[in-house]
Amino acid sequence: MKNTNEMEIRFDSRSANEGFARVAVASFMTQLNPTVEEVADVKTAVSEAVTNSIIHGYDNEIQKVCIRCRIEDNLFTVEVRDKGKGIENIEEAMRPLYTTKPEQDRSGMGFAFMEAFMDSVEVESEPGKGTKVKMKKAIGKGREIWTTQSL
Repeated sequence: MKNTNEMEIRFDSRSANEGFARVAVASFMTQLNPTVEEVADVKTAVSEAVTNSIIHGYDNEIQKVCIRCRIEDNLFTVEVRDKGKGIENIEEAMRPLYTTKPEQDRSGMGFAFMEAFMDSVEVESEPGKGTKVKMKKAIGKGREIWTTQSL
């Protein structure tokens, strides 16, 4: 039997809750004894996904954002879901510097940051129905390499 644990939270799509989402996810993943860098990576990716839901998915209307986390052995999975307007062209949306909100000084780097800080990023979206961003990161890889090299 694998070592698993899950949690799910729902909160209003207010920009003030982005910090709450980061801390809640970071707190949950502490049971894996992550490095400071691993925590920072996950917090950054979650921040980008939640911000996308608030700004792009809901156009700053107050709805619900859902985060689900799963730990399976040393693999940490986090899903950020909304029931917003969805993404017409996922491939285009994931291209660095692409933004639908240039008037709001959006950099278009959200998905690029998620991909840079996580081991994998999958996006499912349907126009008018919402978006799910599923990200995975193996926790402890750096410690395993360090331990092996230090022997």
